[in-house]
Amino acid sequence: MNGAQTACARPADGAAFTPIAPGDWLGLLGGGQLGRMFCHAAQSLGYKVAVLDPAADGPAAMVADRHIHAAYDDEQGLAELARLCRAVTTEFENVPAQSLRSLAAHCRVSPAADAVAVVQDRIAEKAFIAAQGIAVAPHAAVRARADLEQADEALFPGILKVARLGYDGKGQARVATRAEALAAFDDFGGVPCVLEALLALDHEISVVIARGFDGATVMFPVARNVHRDGILAVSTVALAALSGPDAQLEQQAGASALAIAQGLDYHGVLCVEFFVLRDGRLLVNEIAPRPHNSGHYSIDACVTSQFEQQARAMAGLPLGSPGLLAPAIMLNILGDIWYPDASDAQREPDWAAALAVPSAKLHLYGKREARRGRKMGHVTIVAATMAQARADAMRVAAALGLPAPQ
Repeated sequence: MNGAQTACARPADGAAFTPIAPGDWLGLLGGGQLGRMFCHAAQSLGYKVAVLDPAADGPAAMVADRHIHAAYDDEQGLAELARLCRAVTTEFENVPAQSLRSLAAHCRVSPAADAVAVVQDRIAEKAFIAAQGIAVAPHAAVRARADLEQADEALFPGILKVARLGYDGKGQARVATRAEALAAFDDFGGVPCVLEALLALDHEISVVIARGFDGATVMFPVARNVHRDGILAVSTVALAALSGPDAQLEQQAGASALAIAQGLDYHGVLCVEFFVLRDGRLLVNEIAPRPHNSGHYSIDACVTSQFEQQARAMAGLPLGSPGLLAPAIMLNILGDIWYPDASDAQREPDWAAALAVPSAKLHLYGKREARRGRKMGHVTIVAATMAQARADAMRVAAALGLPAPQ
């Protein structure tokens, strides 16, 4: 099996939280598909889950034991969540950090507000990563037009990214020149941004780790990722390379992810995304303070999924093995496949044809409306060999009208 488990130092004061027993309540801020998969994992361990989410029919709210229908900063809703739950986590990084601070006065919160606050802002995030001695792409903080006017010419061509609230390629613009960057900055409303040099990428990888309140840490196998239009399309996870450049790269990525988690004093599940440049250098792209799309393969291909690790960490239970049972390929399913041609006419994908591939495991998120670019589900192919997984992934992609996996 693949997957590294690393023991880290206990907290400085030696304190350890009393485990929360199954049967008690765990809480979640956010009602999307990550929350839905967390609910399934926590409930399988015997916990009840309360979800606070402003949407009336979000994927997590459909399966939670209780839905608190309120905004993320609603004082009454937060108070109800804190009264009910022994521990609370978040489904995505854009919940108000102050809400996490408010909850922490009454119950266990993981990750902590201070850690989330760092990764909510690309400017703060890049400064933090660099302060850990870990390489990031050449960049400049852009808080005003003057910052772009004075930016180093070496940052062009580049990518201008809004500092806050951007995801899945939203809030980003490729800019070849300073003039294009200024125009994009204006289009974004003059909000703080980061200008990042466009690099010669070979590929992208990600590392998902889980860190308990006792400092124990486990690392999932490294995923190799392909994005289309800024959205993850394919994650491939092979059995560990025993030696050579790939093994060295994975070890470096794992060490960097662990250093980031320790530097943030992070507890819970964390994903670090990396750029691998054509010259072999490894740079951190960004941090996600939660389970991640590229870790979905762990549901079917690992001893313990990333979502179960999240529940274990917040409940103070020992972390499970992240070991990979077999090679896996995860294909993201977007709403586009409901629209196979240029018209607006919807057509139900051929699920039967996809599931005729015996190695395919389908996960749909229960979203009521399929829209282009919207994450609707994923399918994981788990096979005895990577060659078989690739062949089966091609069959599944053809059945669903997905682009051929790279």
